[in-house]
Amino acid sequence: MKLLSILRLRGNKVKNALRKGATIIDVRTASDFDQGKIRNSFNIPLERVKLNLGRIRNMRRPIIICGDSHQSAEEVLSMLRQNGVNDVHNGGNWDHLLKMIRSL
Repeated sequence: MKLLSILRLRGNKVKNALRKGATIIDVRTASDFDQGKIRNSFNIPLERVKLNLGRIRNMRRPIIICGDSHQSAEEVLSMLRQNGVNDVHNGGNWDHLLKMIRSL
């Protein structure tokens, strides 16, 4: 599968999750989050995700992870899936996700 097709598929999954009222978790530092964020998103810094695993597991809607980069979100996504959280998606960079939300 070509890279562009993979990116489009991932984007469609994120858009579908947004349409279902997904919970957005931003894994940037608290100070970065305070300087700019997606409305109604939650800030759980990368190093505190494990401590909040129970809270995250109890979320009833799809979850989208965003952060400084696709890589930081992917790291959290992988850890959540290993711990039984399945309806979770990589939103990549928070600013890119914000633009996607505005385009819906």
